[in-house]
Amino acid sequence: MARLFDEPVGDEKADHAAVPVCASPNDIETSKESLKFKDFVLENMAPHPLSETPPQDFEAGINQLATVGRLLDHPELARVYVYVCYYGPVTRPQIKAALSIPKTTVYDHVETLETLGVITIEGTRPMEVTADPVRITTDGHVVTPTHLHAVALQEVDEDISYFVERHGVGKLAAAVRQAGLHYGDRTTQRMAADPLGISTGEAISIILALKPAIAAGREYDPYFDVIFPELADDIEFETDIDVTASLPNAE
Repeated sequence: MARLFDEPVGDEKADHAAVPVCASPNDIETSKESLKFKDFVLENMAPHPLSETPPQDFEAGINQLATVGRLLDHPELARVYVYVCYYGPVTRPQIKAALSIPKTTVYDHVETLETLGVITIEGTRPMEVTADPVRITTDGHVVTPTHLHAVALQEVDEDISYFVERHGVGKLAAAVRQAGLHYGDRTTQRMAADPLGISTGEAISIILALKPAIAAGREYDPYFDVIFPELADDIEFETDIDVTASLPNAE
């Protein structure tokens, strides 16, 4: 069985500084990591022209785009969101226990997610937290909770963390697609290397690492068939994956 929300591993990841407007080539090279999400938005998530979209819809779409961007750029925040989205309603103590993160961090992330408008807090003592599944579709590209789960796994999976550090979150989103094709028996792990533009070893590693995101997405993501319209029903696993099991970290 694979655990989706294990305890964090490795050192805390530092925030990358923004690139100056008049950055030198060396500055740009050293700040390469900080550009990865920006590049992903510009290349893969460009909004439709304003003239084609009613003002209210355009404003709502931009707000949701900004929210998804925040989640894509902050794995721990995405981890809390995905947990609530998949297993809510849950209480904040339940989030703390399931994700093994400090109480103050849980409260901060829940407050941030509420401000972003993707979760709702209801009831009194204990208050329950629920989340609406998000979906951004622009120019043929889609981001759903399955992609956000893949991003969140950076917090608990060193292979995914290394992959994003090396290739960026846009490539991770493309790897989610290739992982679905593999688990839907359309391709092998090695075949994912060419469309992703990575080595065979990296392809095998990331396809295996994304298995929990694909398994949970098939079970809980209402937009899973949007990512895999032709094979969502064909994605199956030989053994059940207990998405709430508390397993020790692998050595």
